[in-house]
Amino acid sequence: MTNKQVILIIEDEKNIGNYIETIVISNGYKALRAMNGMSGLSLCTSHHPDLILLDLGLPDIDGSEVLERVRGFSAVPVIVISARTQEAEKVQALDQGADDYITKPFGSEELLARIRTALRHSAQVSNAGPRETVYSRDGLVIDFDKRVVTLNGEDIHLTQIEYKLVSLLAKNAGKVLTYDFILKEIWGPYADTDNQILRVNMANIRRKLESNPAEPHYIFTEIGVGYRMKE
Repeated sequence: MTNKQVILIIEDEKNIGNYIETIVISNGYKALRAMNGMSGLSLCTSHHPDLILLDLGLPDIDGSEVLERVRGFSAVPVIVISARTQEAEKVQALDQGADDYITKPFGSEELLARIRTALRHSAQVSNAGPRETVYSRDGLVIDFDKRVVTLNGEDIHLTQIEYKLVSLLAKNAGKVLTYDFILKEIWGPYADTDNQILRVNMANIRRKLESNPAEPHYIFTEIGVGYRMKE
């Protein structure tokens, strides 16, 4: 199973949002929609998207405030899509941390090119040092570039969140990742600190990966601390 890259669209104009969503989905990405800034922030912290397409003229809070808040906890690529054409507004958005700025109206090919560029730059920054592109232990294979997980040659169907959890643990195989670290990395700084959402997702992952979830072979629990992936 290929885990598609997730693009969060924060756009209050329904027709434009539908247009962008159609482009995104038809080109192999998964789309999330938010009609206002606060919903967008909530989706950003709960779904940990790979890229955000952000309108500035939102009905509740200005898109520039959304951008500022996102940059307080995430380096996710943000492309501003706005009808505002003044140079000063473009400069302000870029200075606040936007990766790119597109003015309305725009074509589908331009949007896709900007998306590909932002994702490519993000990947280059993340992979600046030496890294493994594949995790492979005892029949479990995780291809980070293809975002595919297999067990003994069979595809494992993980949700987007489950894949991000497994990928995070696998990239840090042998290290104990604390509950708080995992919550912040996957759900952002505003995640529920009682760990319930993490425990539920980890239980689902173990049912899919482990022959006996009660005696895990791949992902171990360090009681009271966090989780560790088999090195």
